[in-house]
Amino acid sequence: MAGFTLVEILVALAIVAVSLAAGLRSANTLIQNSERQSDAMLAQICAENALARLRLSGNLPGVGDSESECQQAGRAYGVLVSVRPTPNPGFRRVDARVSREAVYLLQFSTIVGRH
Repeated sequence: MAGFTLVEILVALAIVAVSLAAGLRSANTLIQNSERQSDAMLAQICAENALARLRLSGNLPGVGDSESECQQAGRAYGVLVSVRPTPNPGFRRVDARVSREAVYLLQFSTIVGRH
């Protein structure tokens, strides 16, 4: 009678289990990368909005830091805007740093001048 032995079946099950575990790990990595990319894109929108608000105000921003919250796609991001002087008094360096749940995501910098 031809058939499989118990050892052959256990080896086949072990191979299937290792393959499934590797596939699960790959799927989990893809999900994490997708979430990280989504966070980075939404954080970029928040930083660009903060810098655009300063440019559109028409005034030279005062030196200092300010914090605000930005809602994008149902997620809350913290935006820290730092305004620093430059050697030319007609310009300011502005950094917008975005974080979510105390995790730094990105920083945008620009120069804002008098209009």
